Amino acid sequence: MKILLLEDNKRLNSTIERRLKLEGYEVDTFVDGEKANDAIGGGYSCFVLDINVPSLNGVEILKNIREYFPNVPIIIISSTVELEIIKDAYALGCDDYLKKPFYIDELIIKIKKLCNVEKNIVKIGENYLFDTKENTLYADGKIVELSKKEELLLELFINYADKLVTYERIQSFVWEGSLTTVDSIRTLVKRLRKKLPEGCIKTEINKGYRFLSYGCHEDLLK
Repeated sequence: MKILLLEDNKRLNSTIERRLKLEGYEVDTFVDGEKANDAIGGGYSCFVLDINVPSLNGVEILKNIREYFPNVPIIIISSTVELEIIKDAYALGCDDYLKKPFYIDELIIKIKKLCNVEKNIVKIGENYLFDTKENTLYADGKIVELSKKEELLLELFINYADKLVTYERIQSFVWEGSLTTVDSIRTLVKRLRKKLPEGCIKTEINKGYRFLSYGCHEDLLK
């Protein structure tokens, strides 16, 4: 399992990283908020975020994570005692909060409780599987070649299964905020449709698309 750790205290950052690696986790560590924010699309199964960090605070990063990854667990670690900030964090989708100072074992317990993902494989249709860790699509056991944008689009659809995914959200995530056209988005969706079972992607006219879990497989992760 891959964890993103944001903690600007370098000593604490290093201590947490070492302990997580001893537990068998893969860890990417950051001390700067903007750099951590730039990395949130790196296929993480869990986020551990400090609030008061340089460049961009943890609450803003939490908001950005929830924009694209509504179900990935997020644990806030912070010395702040400001109730409004903590309330904001929970309102934005924080799963748990740990006040500094804390024992590393406390954090490990929370991670094991919230973040351990035993199933990385998403079923799409009868004979299609998507490995969310490796961003790889399989059909009848064979790899289906996807372009980078197709991978990102499928990842976005799976994270928002059964929910409307607007053109704006697709542009922001797949094109990383760069300008594109609706025609380019439609062309990309058309290409991806050809590589998936029929009926998975429903067009919402003038709005965007909806990835239908029931149209593909009842066990599709949400």
